[in-house]
Amino acid sequence: QVQLVESGGGSVQAGGSLRLSCAASGHTSSINVMGWFRQAPGLEREAVAVIYPDSGLTPYADSVKGRFTISQDNAKNTIYLQMNNLKPEDAAMYYCAARTTGWTITPLDTSKYNYWGQGTQVTVSS
Repeated sequence: QVQLVESGGGSVQAGGSLRLSCAASGHTSSINVMGWFRQAPGLEREAVAVIYPDSGLTPYADSVKGRFTISQDNAKNTIYLQMNNLKPEDAAMYYCAARTTGWTITPLDTSKYNYWGQGTQVTVSS
């Protein structure tokens, strides 16, 4: 079992920044990939960025490339999402997720993840 707890959401104006954190606990050695996903009202959940803990590979969704950065602190079993130049369309509930069922070639596919956090809200005003 893996538990994920997100923090760091909030309200910012367009152009502002936020940093999200996701702390993992439990059987963290079983995690193959972790990442950030988001879901806005009325829309499907989508990938934002993921990270492979062992290799450090970091695939991103096209919509956030150059603005968001995912990183990890393995000693703390924590991943981060630094979000810069936020836009109103970035507003959503942001979720942390982890996959423990093996490596995947489609890490931005939400269906690949078997553990999810409760989410943290990000609001961006124009």
